[in-house]
Amino acid sequence: MAVAKSFYTDQANACSKAASETDLPMLREKYERAGAAWATLANREKEIAAARERRIADNAAKADTPTP
Repeated sequence: MAVAKSFYTDQANACSKAASETDLPMLREKYERAGAAWATLANREKEIAAARERRIADNAAKADTPTP
């Protein structure tokens, strides 16, 4: 889901920008925590996509291998 990863990354970047622009320490911490959560979701989506690609490649390799 490239769309989800892109969305999560955009949200993380927006939170980072908001955190850097605020003068209020508690609000900055809130944005930093939210940004970290969005970044975690983006990384998780990236790992899931990589695992999916490996699984597809493995299945394709198995399908190409002749059975004895």
